[in-house]
Amino acid sequence: MTVVLSKYNPDWAHMFEEEKLYLLSYLDNFVVGSIERVGSTSVQGMVAKPIIDIMCGVQTLDRSRDAISVLESAGYCYYPYKADVMHWFCKPTPDIRTHHLHLVEYESALWRDRLKFRDLLRNEPQIFEQYKSLKIELAREFGGDREVYTKRKGPFIQRVLDNADS
Repeated sequence: MTVVLSKYNPDWAHMFEEEKLYLLSYLDNFVVGSIERVGSTSVQGMVAKPIIDIMCGVQTLDRSRDAISVLESAGYCYYPYKADVMHWFCKPTPDIRTHHLHLVEYESALWRDRLKFRDLLRNEPQIFEQYKSLKIELAREFGGDREVYTKRKGPFIQRVLDNADS
């Protein structure tokens, strides 16, 4: 899939809140902790692929396995992407995506890192600007390959998280 970045859309916050309520009606028995808005659409002013990224805390991946069929009945498509750390879904189809959903063990390293990176982007203007510039550059260079685009952001994200811990 190609990478097409959009300007920040204030409607993304409302879209998340609506989807969160929808998900709670299906996942209430599985949710541990919270359902969080993550990814670039959760950071005001950030350019982003116009896909709402949602992270839902679960007790364990094994205990939340039954949520896969529940979410499929709710219109989500399951894909075993990074299955060792999450259950990953998209909606409405793999080719046309408006939402990504990540069932992640609550308080796991992935859970904490995603929230920490989101919060750093929201609160640290220098990190925000560096990441925004990187995303634009990578979309220009690797816009035809979403996997490469995503992989090339990894070192920046890891460096930011490592520096935040020191």
